[in-house]
Amino acid sequence: MFKARRIRTPDGEPLGAKQNVPPSDLPLEVRVDGDAVLLRARYDLILHKPLGVVTAHEDRRHPTAYALLRDAPLFADLRAVGRLDKETSGLLMWTTDGTLLHRITHPRYAVPRTYHVALERPPAPLPERLVLGDGYAPDVVQYALQEPQLLHPALHRPPEAVAFASITITAGRFHEVRRIFAALGSHVVGLARVRFGPVELPEHLGAGEYEAYDLKAAFAGMHPTR
Repeated sequence: MFKARRIRTPDGEPLGAKQNVPPSDLPLEVRVDGDAVLLRARYDLILHKPLGVVTAHEDRRHPTAYALLRDAPLFADLRAVGRLDKETSGLLMWTTDGTLLHRITHPRYAVPRTYHVALERPPAPLPERLVLGDGYAPDVVQYALQEPQLLHPALHRPPEAVAFASITITAGRFHEVRRIFAALGSHVVGLARVRFGPVELPEHLGAGEYEAYDLKAAFAGMHPTR
C-alpha cells in the first residue's frame, strides 16, 4: 500500500513505510485510499453495560459486553477493568493498556466504586463495622438512603423496590454489594455501578452505548493507599 502511494497525509502527501512516528504524535490521522484512518497505540472507553449482559469475551448462554464493542478501535486488544455480573448495569471501563488495568484493579490502590441500589425492603442502619457471614469486613466509604429522583437513570427500579440507597466500597468482591444489604436485612432488586474512581457514568450514555475516555489521564494521580 505504501509502494502504491495509497497512504497519505491529510494534506495529500504520500507517506513512506520507513517514516518514524513517535508515540507523542499518536493518534495520527492518515488517509488510506482517501478515507480518514486514525493510527493508535492504545485506546480506552467507558460502556454503559445493560442488564442481562455478562462481562466476558465469549459466553455460550448469554450476550456479552465485549460484543457491544465490535466497532471500537483496537477492539481485539480491549480488556474490561473489573467485572459486573449479569444482573448489574452501569459503568464498565475498557482499556488496551494492561499495566493501567492492573493498577486500577489492584487491591493496594483501593479505588472506590459507587453503586446505586434498589431494595425490596428498608435496610437496617449500617453498623460501625460490618462483618459478613464468611468473616469478610467490607470497606464501606459512603452509605446513604436516597430519594428515587436522585438516582442515576442506569438503575433498574422494579415495582417491588420500596427503598433506595447509594453505597461506595473500595473492593469489588463477588456479589459484595448484594451481600452487604442482605446482612442489613434487605434484598437488592436493582443494582447499577455509577462511578469507578474519578470516572462517572454519563447520564446521556444509553444502555449498550460506549464512548472514548482517557483512563490513563483520569487515573494519573492515583497512588497506593495500602
